[in-house]
Amino acid sequence: MTTPGGSDVQSASERISSRLAELGDWRGKTLGRMRRLIREAVPGVVEEWKWMGTPVWSHEGIICTGESYKSIVKLTFAKGASLNDPSGLFNASLDGNTRRAIDIPEGVEVDEAAFRAPVREAAALNGSARRKAATKRAKP
Repeated sequence: MTTPGGSDVQSASERISSRLAELGDWRGKTLGRMRRLIREAVPGVVEEWKWMGTPVWSHEGIICTGESYKSIVKLTFAKGASLNDPSGLFNASLDGNTRRAIDIPEGVEVDEAAFRAPVREAAALNGSARRKAATKRAKP
């Protein structure tokens, strides 16, 4: 997309795609796979590009962020401490009161169904929080 001044501006989705291609290794493939699963789990999920280059997936609030480091791909769920985790996917940031993360090292394949469950639950939790807030504002 080109702005009226003639500069190129990429959408968040384009920036995420560019970042995945730029990584060009297992991290790009892993983050790309997780992106696909997020999009499948929550149709209409919004992709954002925040905090100096962090992919963010939102639906009525942040679901999770996706970061790549030298030895892991990290998916941090904004309200992860409130989510069920029967499959034990959350393996990082476990001491906090709010967030939880999934660190994925090279060669590890996260179970698709197990991953989609907290993504869907996070989106539902965001939606219920918005509805509760709207109800409180509407009451006299």
